[in-house]
Amino acid sequence: MSLMDKTGFIWIDGEYLDWQDAKVHCLTHTLHYGYGVFEGTRAYSTDKGPAIFRLDAHTRRLFNSAKILNIEIPYSEAELNEIQIDILKKNKLNSAYIRPMVYYGGEYLGLQTNALSLHVMVAAWEWGAYLGEESLSKGIKVRTSSLTRNHVNSVFCKAKANGNYMNSILALKEAHACGCDEALMLDHEGYVAEGSGENFFIVRDGVIYTPDLTSILEGITRDTIMILAKDLGYKVHERRITRDEVFIADEAFFTGTAAEVTPIRELDGRMIGEGVRGPVTTALQKTYLEQVRGQGDEYPEWLTLTV
Repeated sequence: MSLMDKTGFIWIDGEYLDWQDAKVHCLTHTLHYGYGVFEGTRAYSTDKGPAIFRLDAHTRRLFNSAKILNIEIPYSEAELNEIQIDILKKNKLNSAYIRPMVYYGGEYLGLQTNALSLHVMVAAWEWGAYLGEESLSKGIKVRTSSLTRNHVNSVFCKAKANGNYMNSILALKEAHACGCDEALMLDHEGYVAEGSGENFFIVRDGVIYTPDLTSILEGITRDTIMILAKDLGYKVHERRITRDEVFIADEAFFTGTAAEVTPIRELDGRMIGEGVRGPVTTALQKTYLEQVRGQGDEYPEWLTLTV
């Protein structure tokens, strides 16, 4: 079902609006220039009821993104946490993807923002595996993008900003045009950065490697996987990774709120490892899904129950 055809409620500026009435003007500043920030958070069905995974961390990152862009959100973190909990109850969702966004109004069209109103919205809807259910078991085909990941001195890479994602959209369109599922993006020096909307890992000889945070988004799923990997006894190193090193990796996978833990079976026509989900990826994916579904006892603080 298209998002345009859904029913339920969307919260905007303190009001719960009917899904079909939650609209903005075509001159909305953020629509034209991309100056805004957003988050993506997931809720999972658990034995104790719906639970939002690492809600505090996601909301904190939303506020950090706003601070980086010099935007002052007119609500507290606690208030937005409660709204995200309430939107699940209001829409009677057991599992969901939650999208908060902070955006500017349409009082003025130009690059200045001083005279603009600031708005906050929160929506939630059911959403399955971002890259398809089969991708979680069979893995995906990836192409190295011809586009360079955003430079740290051209945009602020640590902000989950609306406009930053045009770079990702172009990379993904290019990958799809070549018959691949996702793009792998390199930084301005030619080192591996991340996917179009995911963080990246490889495994070599039982050791896990991931690009450092210099020019990539501080992924909350990335952080989760690094914690869980260490708990499982794996060594995890953050360092620069070259593209040819990926070709000879034993395993590779993407992580993200939407992508969860998605194995990569092929990059640029070269099979990664055995071309199937490897044992380390399998163990991490299993442990991660247990945690988000409330089947693991190690980190109860990661789950915010909505009942």
